Amino acid sequence: MRIARTTTTVGGVPKSPVSSAEMASARAAGADVVKRTPVVDSAALSERCGGTVVLKAENLQRTGSFKIRGAMAKIASLGSGAARGVVAGSAGNHAQALAFAARHHGIPCEIFVPAGASLSKMAAVRSYGATLTEGGDSLTDAVAMACQRAESTGMQFCHPYDDPVVVAGQATLGLELFEDIAELSTVIVPLGGGGLTGGVAVACKSADPRIRVIGVQVRACAPYAGMAPADGPIVTLADGIAVKSPGDFTRPIIENWVDEVVVVEEDLVADAMVLLMDRGKLWVEGGGAVGVSALLSGQVAPDTSGTTCVVLSGGNVDLGLVPNLIRRHETQVGRRVIVFARISDRPGGLARLLTLFASHGANLIEVEHVREGVDLHVRETGVQAVLEVRGRDHADQVIATARAAGYEIHEIS
Repeated sequence: MRIARTTTTVGGVPKSPVSSAEMASARAAGADVVKRTPVVDSAALSERCGGTVVLKAENLQRTGSFKIRGAMAKIASLGSGAARGVVAGSAGNHAQALAFAARHHGIPCEIFVPAGASLSKMAAVRSYGATLTEGGDSLTDAVAMACQRAESTGMQFCHPYDDPVVVAGQATLGLELFEDIAELSTVIVPLGGGGLTGGVAVACKSADPRIRVIGVQVRACAPYAGMAPADGPIVTLADGIAVKSPGDFTRPIIENWVDEVVVVEEDLVADAMVLLMDRGKLWVEGGGAVGVSALLSGQVAPDTSGTTCVVLSGGNVDLGLVPNLIRRHETQVGRRVIVFARISDRPGGLARLLTLFASHGANLIEVEHVREGVDLHVRETGVQAVLEVRGRDHADQVIATARAAGYEIHEIS
């Protein structure tokens, strides 16, 4: 799905919501903490999609995402007003960044997260010394709780994206892109609330208005495409960009500075995460990988001239998710197959079948007897096995060999 954007101009030049001085101040605020993350060539994406594709590895940023840029800028802007501490609502990445930045400045920090937030992100928040409270179904709920806490305590509320100072902080990533990438022509950025995408757009287009900036959302939550769920929790791999509504400050930036917004499917996010792990050796969370999803789906094509950069905005992946991603990928590419066979329910019956699989190079991952709900002879049993094979041709060969040996065997899709 494509949503074309039209840039509003004043006298032919876009009116910038964030000044170059504000971006410079944000850069100075993070100088001791924020890393200048590397730009990595991607031969896999360049060959598969055409053009020259590079990756801005912000997943390697301190606290695991770009959010530290905005957090450092925001706390620095508060001056003595930060003494009572800061409070925020966040799905995880802003929480980690603010907690780290607060510890760096020696001030208290309280974080509210929606129910079901990433376990690894919550653990990181606590490790930085912040107080964490879980509650509410969405980021919107968590933000509301944080606002109430700020009002009752005098702490400073720090919005995860809808704040000019935070946007200026995120814009420092755009400054790095323009400075570090020769012939930068297109930037593909994950789009949640709009702080990162808006900041990158303003920084890059202020330097060179010809640079295209494309925001990417996931279908489960795409408010800038009018597809955000109205009620209930948002369940998506891209939890880091699961925002129900645009911000008052960031909405006009996205509408006036971003050239296009595209929406990707959930399955493509999983594919992108695996490709980045497998081919790029990069650990990237779902919300950080949606730009790669846009390339894989063909919704965004790299420029034939110039360089296309995909921003990998975060790398805070729950470890428990990874085995599921790998299993799904192995099945998709034909390296994992499930078969059902009828065998003799006598001693040695199962061993003979498994020996046959092994002798033809199939590795047994899992096996179980299936006797219920299957029409079996009184001296038969059903066996369901998960096999690791070299590919589709090898799977067909193993199944054909078993049938030739007299087994009634079926592949389960």
